[in-house]
Amino acid sequence: MKQLVSSACVTAALMTSTVSLQVAAAGAGQGSNAFNPSIGLILNGTYGQLSNDPADYAVSGFPLGGESDPGTRGFSLGESELGINANIDPNWYGVFTFAMGGDEVSVENAYVQSTNLGEGITLRGGRFFSGVGYMNEQHAHVWDFVDTALAYRALLGTQYGDDGIQLRWLAPTELFTEVGVEAMRGDAFPAGGAANKGQGSWSGFVHVGDDVGDSHSWRGGLSYLSAKAEGRETGDPANADLFTGTSKLLIADVVWKWAPHGNPYRKNFKFQAEYLQSKNEGDVTPAGGSATPYSATPSGWYLQAVYQFMQRWRVAVRHDQLKADAPGAAFIGTVLDDQGHAPKRDSLMVDFSGSEFSRLRLQYNRDQSQHETDHQWFLQYVMSLGAHGAHSF
Repeated sequence: MKQLVSSACVTAALMTSTVSLQVAAAGAGQGSNAFNPSIGLILNGTYGQLSNDPADYAVSGFPLGGESDPGTRGFSLGESELGINANIDPNWYGVFTFAMGGDEVSVENAYVQSTNLGEGITLRGGRFFSGVGYMNEQHAHVWDFVDTALAYRALLGTQYGDDGIQLRWLAPTELFTEVGVEAMRGDAFPAGGAANKGQGSWSGFVHVGDDVGDSHSWRGGLSYLSAKAEGRETGDPANADLFTGTSKLLIADVVWKWAPHGNPYRKNFKFQAEYLQSKNEGDVTPAGGSATPYSATPSGWYLQAVYQFMQRWRVAVRHDQLKADAPGAAFIGTVLDDQGHAPKRDSLMVDFSGSEFSRLRLQYNRDQSQHETDHQWFLQYVMSLGAHGAHSF
């Protein structure tokens, strides 16, 4: 469970996300159980105290999709995961992950990935989280807070994952440089309805990074997602608004890490920030109404810092904001009406890791994403059982 922070060699750390599977494949066939799958279970539970009813959650000016709620009151089983992965043969690696939240079970990841194409090229196909942005690929148990940033919640439905294909290229340069492109089905928010005959979205991204001395490292990125929607629902399915059109999303991200001489064991620090802007063009059909032309450019950003001040103990702060773009008088009184509100939130967090496999967390949010301030307290445990690979940078 322990989140790795490495600055002794940022290039090696960053390459973990794209080429470490080649190393795993090289060991295939060594020993009688080389092809037995690795199985890992992440147990995640929370206790939430929210002053506003989460069932009424809405953000003025933003048509929310996916899993965009702020949390659950009382005790609840968070997003636990059961992961199975193994080498298939010297050329392919397979991953399958169940996500379990409450009484719902879904397939979060189910993909195969090449391990032997060479030239820094990696091919992935199946269901997976897109490589856009910094946090989008991270599973919930890796987050530094109980919840994700408001910008991800409002503009990506918390996380953009879909069925499709991904091609990455790691450039043979001293400066870490990774380029990726994806073609996706387009069922998941901000896409919807598997438009364009099941080829509803595509994306591209560039990540670069390097070391600064032996104690600092950084990574920056720029991503673009183009998503088509046919009848994408917002709100209660029985009384939903429908959007048909395109959502084009631009993401800029930066991460800076510090660990004394590259050793994060006792102390380390991480700063990260992302800016997301979405351009939406199309028609909105309110429940029981007729199609109305819709054009808006909402945006959002967050800043957060995490400091491990002593072995096992971390503290963190976060500020995030959203900016709606009022689409005109035709949408006054609907969820797309920003009502002059500027959504924002401030968060404080402290957690304790009893080992690399267990973490306990306390978090407070002063959430002003709604018109009435929501004071949110969360207690969380995250426990890792079985095999669990290293996290990317």
